[in-house]
Amino acid sequence: MRSEPQAANYRPQRAIDSVASWLGDPVIPADFPRAILRFRNDRAAAGIGIDTLSDDDWIRHFARFEPLPGSLPQPLALRYHGHQFRVYNPEIGDGRGFLFAQLRDDGGRLLDLGTKGSGTTPYSRTADGRLTLKGAVREILATEFLEALGVYTSQTLSVIETGEELERGDEPSPARSAVMLRLSHSHIRIGSFQRLLVLEESDHMAQLVEYCLEQFPGPQPPPDAPGRDQPAVQLMHQVVARLADLAASYMVAGFVHGVLNTDNMNITGESFDYGPWRWLPTWDPGFTAAYFDQQGLYAFGRQPEALHWNCGQLAVALRALVEAEPLITAMNRFGPLYAEAIGRRWCWRLGLKSRGVEADSELVSACERSLREEKIQPDEFFYRHRGGRNANGALADVMAAYVPAPGALDHDYWNRNQPETMLIDEVETLWSAIADRDDWKPLHDKISRLRDAAEAHGDSPAPLGYSVDEGSVNTPN
Repeated sequence: MRSEPQAANYRPQRAIDSVASWLGDPVIPADFPRAILRFRNDRAAAGIGIDTLSDDDWIRHFARFEPLPGSLPQPLALRYHGHQFRVYNPEIGDGRGFLFAQLRDDGGRLLDLGTKGSGTTPYSRTADGRLTLKGAVREILATEFLEALGVYTSQTLSVIETGEELERGDEPSPARSAVMLRLSHSHIRIGSFQRLLVLEESDHMAQLVEYCLEQFPGPQPPPDAPGRDQPAVQLMHQVVARLADLAASYMVAGFVHGVLNTDNMNITGESFDYGPWRWLPTWDPGFTAAYFDQQGLYAFGRQPEALHWNCGQLAVALRALVEAEPLITAMNRFGPLYAEAIGRRWCWRLGLKSRGVEADSELVSACERSLREEKIQPDEFFYRHRGGRNANGALADVMAAYVPAPGALDHDYWNRNQPETMLIDEVETLWSAIADRDDWKPLHDKISRLRDAAEAHGDSPAPLGYSVDEGSVNTPN
């Protein structure tokens, strides 16, 4: 079963100080007219020693942004560029968020508290720097269900309604406003390196590589990898492994992020920043989440390709520090690492013991055929076949070689009428209760059920790209 995070000591950090002068800009938070606490994630807060804050102190820090003792004295809006739908944009950066604080958990993992909807910054351009309350609610739902399904994701720590009326083209306006905090391993993006390349700041790029290797440790490249002693090559191998694993986790979760731009790619391989996301109604590789993704660039089945392409943009940036050959060698590992990760994660979700890459690949293929032929919703498929049960025909032949993992069916979740899902109709229903009646109970009930599903699935697979002795440190709670 999934273990609850242990109560941790409060351990403030300022690790970002070593790169802050050229990585970000100090900013002043918005002064909101109201501060109504709508969601506080004490489960996540316990892991960094802040769950004991009173509601008043919570609001003081996470809506009024009084600095946390010992951490950053002023918020920092990070600078970065990025490919947005593969069009390079040098005019981005933290436009409605900032890095508010850094802390460590008791395992030593550095964690960021980052905001969304906290006001304008030098990178806001013509935007208002705000977040709609509906957007914040959707982020809660995405992070809670992704965590339940084993995806290495940021966690939504806090949502506070702020009393402003926002004009939006894709929501009924005026829309209610909120400020959100996410708990994340890091906010260093591929786009952070792209910016340094364009500005020809190779010294700063080398410093950022060292910062990442020190704060987010991972295994060394394979013994025969060229340039394996060079820091940029080491980071490249780690990011390739992490993003291959992230791509696999999206596919196993049946999740479509929707906006896999390089400024949304965290070098820790941690999924974050949820906008037009969707879960699959049926197994459809062409299913897209964003209405503006008219070419299907980030369609469900193209997500591994998108993350591999994004790794390529990091390799282009790191060419400022090393030759191409060792970076290409790292890039070529993406496919095999993805195949290993999707088989391992597929077995985990089915509650089966992995039988190795080749056998697991046959299992994935058989399941995908069944999903397409039966047109069953993916969450229902994994639920129905948990522990290898209820399989027929060719799928039964493949599953017969597998045995359930210990405790795979022990939780009473697996004996209910149906699994938890997160299809768009339910999301809209949950939001309507808030929008029409200010009724938050259905949302909180849903969160409780999602956490029950997380417990039933058990501890998440350790993400790839971290040192063995750091695996538990970098696994989501």
